[in-house]
Amino acid sequence: MTNGIIILDFGSQYNQLIARRVREFGVYAEILPFNASLEEIKNHNPKGIILSGGPSSVFGSEAHLVDKELFELGVPVLGICYGMQLTAHLLGGEVKKGVKGEYGKAELNILKSNDLLNEIPAKSTVWMSHFDEVYQLPEGFEIAGKSENVIASMANEERKIYAVQFHPEVSHTEFGAQLLKNFVFNICEAEKNWALTDFIENEIQRIKDIVGNQRVILGLSGGVDSSVAAVLIHKAIGDQLTCIFVDTGLLRKDEGKKVMENYGKHFHMNIKMVDAREQFMSKLKGISDPEEKRKIIGREFVEVFNDESTKFDDASFLAQGTIYPDVIESQSVKGPSATIKSHHNVGGLPETMKLKLLEPLRELFKDEVRKVGVELGIARELVYRHPFPGPGLGIRILGEVDEEKVEILQEADDIFIQELYKNNLYDEVSQAFVVLLPVKSVGVMGDERTYEYTAVVRSANTIDFMTATWSKLPYEFLETVSSRIINEVKGINRVAYDISSKPPATIEWE
Repeated sequence: MTNGIIILDFGSQYNQLIARRVREFGVYAEILPFNASLEEIKNHNPKGIILSGGPSSVFGSEAHLVDKELFELGVPVLGICYGMQLTAHLLGGEVKKGVKGEYGKAELNILKSNDLLNEIPAKSTVWMSHFDEVYQLPEGFEIAGKSENVIASMANEERKIYAVQFHPEVSHTEFGAQLLKNFVFNICEAEKNWALTDFIENEIQRIKDIVGNQRVILGLSGGVDSSVAAVLIHKAIGDQLTCIFVDTGLLRKDEGKKVMENYGKHFHMNIKMVDAREQFMSKLKGISDPEEKRKIIGREFVEVFNDESTKFDDASFLAQGTIYPDVIESQSVKGPSATIKSHHNVGGLPETMKLKLLEPLRELFKDEVRKVGVELGIARELVYRHPFPGPGLGIRILGEVDEEKVEILQEADDIFIQELYKNNLYDEVSQAFVVLLPVKSVGVMGDERTYEYTAVVRSANTIDFMTATWSKLPYEFLETVSSRIINEVKGINRVAYDISSKPPATIEWE
């Protein structure tokens, strides 16, 4: 898609937020690596270019730079954080290492308003995260705002080049959305060209054109991404799609049955269910290291999926639920991820399969995928389920995994989720689950002494999963969950609640 906003990725953790904010305005936004060629950028025919933040310094020997000609394309440019320092550096200004840097909330004082700062109060709260700072402006630029003694915004209105030292894309910046809206509509004059209903219609037609009368196979995990991809493709080509669902024995309680009911019966999809529980359990026997468990689960999944998929001689396409953050990660300045983090990621399938990839969701963010799922008729409860790790319960059972522990954890986790729904709390938290510890403790049940496992209830709230706080769930609710787990799940006699935030902890335990 063209005529949107291009975001050049310099490694900021907030890049995806910028693109999502722009798309929320109804304008298409795409992220490209900072070293994308000018030719590639011009081919997108952008209405505007945003230079993201990033951990680099313009002083570094491996500083992430762009061609100065970028500023001569006649396309409006907005530099954010590192993007502001880079703009000043390349156009003849001076950047210095700060004395102490600015991190967290700061006050923006607007000295001279402009099209970018239109309708933003003279004083407002912004979010800073930088050490270097612009000391002297390039020729033709004016200071638009300051925070304490640091230049927080500069502009060359004649050339339509703007920059801010803070992050307008994060929710902590009071009028960040207004600033981005000013850039997208007032300065770039972008048109609203991004609607998910249009996406569905266009993608269904595209799939029909690409696939023709050939067969497509898809690894259906029951997760949001693969499920939405499956329903979208099925809507386009019907029985030409065959889904392979692998039961690893590490899924949520009754997951296999639910997948067959929800997608097999309800959507009338061809689903081949493979019971591989014994294979996975035997390979995990005696393994305690979390990274080794991840690798084994990923490797075994690929092997099982490959064995099944080769039975379909007439298959020409392999469909995946790849979404835009996956695409960004693979082309990121940080490089592709070095470890398998998802057992249903079949990107590791051998080349001998000779299948062409079909990835209908690769332009969408997770929240957009969910909205598409609802538009396609998938039950909201399924589409808005909390994230579930690729390796499944294999990394929520700390230490060695076996069938008994899986069954114990499935029951405990199911009780927790039931109670969240029953008390209208499920949608109030971002991710909730139970962890089984390799720790036994003494307890008393009736008149008997017990020596059983400890379970930890985990619930976190987050906007972007990069940072998270523990959920302040009511004590009475937690008491009910604890009581039910201890009384109903044989093998657990103690329940704890995890009150760690991310960072320093992570949301998952392994």
